[in-house]
Amino acid sequence: MTFFRKDKEKNKEAINWKKQLHVLPGHLILLIWIAFTFCFIGWIFAASLSTSGEIFRGDTLKFASGFHFENYVKAWKIQNVSVYFMNSLLYASVSTILLVIISAPAAYVLSRFTFLGNKVFKSGLVMAMSIPSIMIVIPILNITTKLKLTGTRGLLIFLYVAVSIPYTITFLLNFFSTLSRSYEEAAAIDGSSAIKTFWTIMFPLAQPGIVTVSIFNFLGIWNEYFLSLVFASTDSKRSVGVGLFTIVAAMKQNGDYGALFAAVIIVFLPTFILYILLSKRIIVGVTGGGIKG
Repeated sequence: MTFFRKDKEKNKEAINWKKQLHVLPGHLILLIWIAFTFCFIGWIFAASLSTSGEIFRGDTLKFASGFHFENYVKAWKIQNVSVYFMNSLLYASVSTILLVIISAPAAYVLSRFTFLGNKVFKSGLVMAMSIPSIMIVIPILNITTKLKLTGTRGLLIFLYVAVSIPYTITFLLNFFSTLSRSYEEAAAIDGSSAIKTFWTIMFPLAQPGIVTVSIFNFLGIWNEYFLSLVFASTDSKRSVGVGLFTIVAAMKQNGDYGALFAAVIIVFLPTFILYILLSKRIIVGVTGGGIKG
């Protein structure tokens, strides 16, 4: 008993109240932001289960007429959210996989091997990240129109991958550079080739960074709007970003705002679940690394 009492007394003494007071304003701002976000999302969720009349009367949280789950059915089937949802899922999933396959080996080679043009290539990646997408859209649109490739899902996936490669390689460059070279030296002694060493040893060791950049890429492509607006010429090819804009425009005619907010929840839910389930991995991937050599 005396031992536990001493431990408690030590813990109480260890609290630096001056430091706690110093960071208190930041904590308060964070709590206010969380409360505002929670209330905002909660109101949207309540509106998705309400009628248009309840929304405009301000009775969203009262649910006087009950819970209208049919709003989700309308949004999914009638408002084509199912089409936009599956398109974005296809674009984000395939593009993320291709980005890992292309960028991980490239980042490994650039970070571990010295060759002519290495620094120039790295600088080029940083420069490519600084170029806005709007500057390259018109030339690409001109080329793809001549080749009759516009309006295809393959073109959008290619563009998403091409635009995201500089960021993905740059992110993984920093991660691979923290991995100890002792792994490669041990593999070389065992007679392993550079390619085999990468896929069997270095690639699994870089998993935290790869998972983190994959999450960022998936979310970025899921929420992408501009490229989909320009290169997806029909509703059957559009992503959720452009799809929501189309639904909002349609709401001006039919006034079914309950279905609109239901569509917003459906589109928002995958990214929200992804953040909740993988938040720890994101933090580890951003702040962590391998064993430095």
